[in-house]
Amino acid sequence: MVLDSLISVFLVIAIGWALRQKALPAESDWQGFEKISYYVLVPILIAKTLMSAKLGDVPFARLGAALLGTIAILGIVLLVLRQPLERWLKVDPPAFTSIFQGVLRWNAFIALAISANLYGRDGVTLAAVAIAALIPVLNVATVMILRRYGSGGGSLMRGLATNPFILGTLGGLALNMLAIPLPRALSLSLDIIGQCALGTGLILVGAGLRLQDLQRPSPALLLAVGIRLLIAPAIAYGLARLLGLQGAQLAVVVLCLGVPTATASYLLARRMGGDAPLMAAITTAQTIVSMITLPLILAALT
Repeated sequence: MVLDSLISVFLVIAIGWALRQKALPAESDWQGFEKISYYVLVPILIAKTLMSAKLGDVPFARLGAALLGTIAILGIVLLVLRQPLERWLKVDPPAFTSIFQGVLRWNAFIALAISANLYGRDGVTLAAVAIAALIPVLNVATVMILRRYGSGGGSLMRGLATNPFILGTLGGLALNMLAIPLPRALSLSLDIIGQCALGTGLILVGAGLRLQDLQRPSPALLLAVGIRLLIAPAIAYGLARLLGLQGAQLAVVVLCLGVPTATASYLLARRMGGDAPLMAAITTAQTIVSMITLPLILAALT
């Protein structure tokens, strides 16, 4: 079941890549599609899931502690190793920002899709809680690192206040706590939109792959791939078990720290003076290698 769920997700990603190569090669062909997915489809899926979820059954504190604890450990280690990396691997400050993003950020599209395949609505709820815990913290951390070691730019608070995933999370939690019933027609329409979200998100992941960037893998690229796909989920597993998480909760924590980095990392690197070519290579390499690591990690650790 795990293998079938993962294969189905990566097949949709492959369709996105094929469409970009053969049918819709121009960047402009995808821009509107990307905005609809990012600003409408996925936020509505998150909001609708959280609105109807039995939040009393979700261990918010322990789930958040496992996720944020892993992020904190990885972030501190990377900052401690920044100067040694500069000396040993010739990693300049912009390249460090790409390693930082590549290790800490995660692709919520892939995590949501696999969680839904494995655990249905409960899996989507757990992944949505992970989004609520991780995205605000990671947005702040990565923007601060890019401001310090890239060229900076952009408003941190404005970026948080307008992030559609955060808005969808807050909206869903608010409706859940207020217990406001939606008209059946509106609820069904939101369900239809939510069903579109995962497929479109995965197609966009595939369309963003840039295989040409993998021709000369650098030590920085290999480091970002190894830490993200092997070390991060191992740390997450240890913390989750220590906090008493098990079953679907444990699997989703490991999954969220074992999926590749967010495709939006490349855009952020390009806009804020990071090493955009390295970021594109890290994103592509992690997405491809995770097709091998995710089944092994989920089989071994859960």
